[in-house]
Amino acid sequence: MNENINRSALFNGSCLAIITTAFSFSIRAGILPQLGTEFGLTAEQLGFINSMFFFGFPISMIIGGLVYHSVGPKIIMQVAVITHTLGILLTIYAGGYTGLLISTFFIGFGNGCTEAACNPMIADMYDDKKINKMLGRFHMWFPGGIVLGSLISKFMTDAGSTWQTQIWILMIPTVAYAILFYGKAFPKAHVEGVTSISKNFKAMLSPLYIFIFCCMAMTAITEFGPNQWVAVVLSSSGADAMIILALTFGVMTIGRIFTGPVVDKLGQTGVLLGGAFLAAIGIYMFSTVTGPIAYLAAVIFGLGVCFNWPVIIAVVAQRVPVSGALGMSIVGGVGMFSTSIFQPFIGSWIDSSTAVHTAAGLTGDALQLAAGQDTLVKMLWFPCILIVLFTIFYFWQKKAVVATKAH
Repeated sequence: MNENINRSALFNGSCLAIITTAFSFSIRAGILPQLGTEFGLTAEQLGFINSMFFFGFPISMIIGGLVYHSVGPKIIMQVAVITHTLGILLTIYAGGYTGLLISTFFIGFGNGCTEAACNPMIADMYDDKKINKMLGRFHMWFPGGIVLGSLISKFMTDAGSTWQTQIWILMIPTVAYAILFYGKAFPKAHVEGVTSISKNFKAMLSPLYIFIFCCMAMTAITEFGPNQWVAVVLSSSGADAMIILALTFGVMTIGRIFTGPVVDKLGQTGVLLGGAFLAAIGIYMFSTVTGPIAYLAAVIFGLGVCFNWPVIIAVVAQRVPVSGALGMSIVGGVGMFSTSIFQPFIGSWIDSSTAVHTAAGLTGDALQLAAGQDTLVKMLWFPCILIVLFTIFYFWQKKAVVATKAH
């Protein structure tokens, strides 16, 4: 059915689209101080600007999942090009707080379109033996793009470039993926019944899908929670927070190249359970060590969160196939919602811990370190819950395989 599809062009276009997403994460984060200074914005206002990013992302993912089989990935990606371009231009010519809110929403919406279209498109382009491998390689460009975007932003900021010039960089991968997708035929769904929204919802009411849904909520905050707050909680640990981030995302980028072979060796359930253990070890080390050993913690944590997001998407594609594009989009969307919901809680943990240690007489770096480590101990609950969930999942699926073979 999909033999005449130019898989190479579509896959490379998908990778450039997710690089646009990654650049929007890292470059916008890099220019945040400049935006605050130029427009006289408070930290709370900057926080609301960032929240619009996470708000737009899951909305378009869910809408994209609902319409994927009626309008197709081509139109969803055309919407992505339009909203990415609008978001970039509106950011450059924002002029103030309200303009930045609107522009950030558009960029987040475009990023969600990318996830909504590309995950099921890749699943439809390749057979079951290649889905884990290709989804892993697609998702490797998110951490890889963050590393690249962070370096570009740092270099341009140090060189005195304006924040507007940095935002223009986002147009490079946007134009590139638009060109690669232009005029191409897109794949059709290869699973029977997957184009029916009613059948999608019926499949999503299965115990397995609901379980995966819950797992993704914990998986996302395990990955993004420590990463979002690393500069705050580790700034006084004696290790460079930016190097910690670079190591974490660098390990994730390299690791995701090998998603296929790793899943072939350990199985999806084994990879998910092993990742939860490594993430827990990494966060525990962050909460206890200082100095250069924190860099080792970053490598372990990076390995822990490396495979879980793309593998969970592949689990939905392969184990609940009739949930279709909607099923994959809803699972990805709950990951982003979870990240957004938990951020204020993490912030409140830092505030309350700071108050406790201030009352105990700590000040300066000692205060920041103690508050940061206390917060990381609380974040340790996320991967610990995942260890329990993925242990259940491991034996549940093992039992299902045995039962299938018996029949």
